[in-house]
Amino acid sequence: MKKWIVIIVLVLALAGGGVYYYWVYLPAAAKADAPAVVTAKVERGPIRLVVASKGRVVSNLDVDIKCKASGEVRKLPFDVSDIVKKDAPLLELNPADEERVVRQAQVRQSASQAKLGIARENLAVAERTLVTDRARADVAVKSCEVRSKDARAKADRMKALLEKKLISLEDCDTAETAAVQAAADLDNARVKVEELKTQELALELSRQQVKLAEADAESDKIALSIAKDRLDDTKVFAPIDGVVASRPVQIGQIIASGVSNVGGGTTVLTLSDLSRIFVLADVDESDIGKVALDQVVTVTVDAFSLKEFKGKVVRIATKGVNLSNVVTFEVKIEVTGHAKELLKPEMTANVKEILIAEKSDVLLVPCEAIIRKGRGKQVVTLIKEGAENEEVVVETGISDLTKTEIVKGLSEGQTVLIHKDAAESKWAGSQRPPGGAARGMMMGGPPRR
Repeated sequence: MKKWIVIIVLVLALAGGGVYYYWVYLPAAAKADAPAVVTAKVERGPIRLVVASKGRVVSNLDVDIKCKASGEVRKLPFDVSDIVKKDAPLLELNPADEERVVRQAQVRQSASQAKLGIARENLAVAERTLVTDRARADVAVKSCEVRSKDARAKADRMKALLEKKLISLEDCDTAETAAVQAAADLDNARVKVEELKTQELALELSRQQVKLAEADAESDKIALSIAKDRLDDTKVFAPIDGVVASRPVQIGQIIASGVSNVGGGTTVLTLSDLSRIFVLADVDESDIGKVALDQVVTVTVDAFSLKEFKGKVVRIATKGVNLSNVVTFEVKIEVTGHAKELLKPEMTANVKEILIAEKSDVLLVPCEAIIRKGRGKQVVTLIKEGAENEEVVVETGISDLTKTEIVKGLSEGQTVLIHKDAAESKWAGSQRPPGGAARGMMMGGPPRR
């Protein structure tokens, strides 16, 4: 009997323990597994929308110095990092070869000038001779015309006298012969006048020879000028103020002309203008639409990791570059801070931020508090004490992917619900890339529910 009593007591004890566990411990465990409600206050504060990227430091201008002449380098006064003023001598070649070319050109020019002088004298002599011969021929024609006329008149009178038998036939024949001879002399004189036309043609030939001599003289003059320029080209002077960035040649080295050489000639040195410093940044295509001219930029470099350099956007590339299916656009940033002289070309630059927008006193809520419903509708769940939660349609401004500006729909101090699924979503994580991606977006960006 006692045995059954003990068994009944044990059963009752186990049943009571089960009931106690059901009513006490099980609700607590269920509460522990239930998701916690996360809320946030609508607060006022500043917000900044920025784009980050990477790039490299470049100078205002890099000039590759080449020599128009070829030859052996004799003088090279500047080395890398030396400061150079405009028109300072940068290079001098051995001028011996070019000096000989100049001397040859001078000799050729002297010879052509002498030939030109001879041609001009011959032309002058031919012109004077033609004038004299023309005058002599004109006088001869006039004289022959007078003699021919006189002889013919005498011959006619002799014929008349012969008919009257006052003179002999012999006298008449003599007069006729004289008249014929005078007419022949007149014809000869006229032929000589025609011959002067041949002299005129020869004179024109002499004029053409003078022109050829003048052309040869001018050609030799140009050749001499070119030879002198080539001699001057053995010396190279700085086209700008700058700093020697590189100097790949040495004294005694033979260099090729940058003008006549097919390969473009030998680069003697590179001169960099550091009066202005720029950063060429590669901005992702998803962020380039937010970048505009004159936006403020903050730049850092590894060499001065604790120092920030201020600048502004001065150029945005029209065409992007596709590399491994990633499209980027080059943005040129001018560094305008007082310490820009610390930056050196080809340094890797971290474009810490391109300031897209900045507001100092606006209503802010966490990005995870906003959800999307329907087309373009953005909703926030408003927590109300003693009443049911209310979904409120809001109008958003800029967002830094941590907080979002509320333009319309909420007031400062109100409490909103944080949607845990939005906070832990893949979308939220993908919008926070490290390093060189954008850290912000326009007009909000919470996930659509």
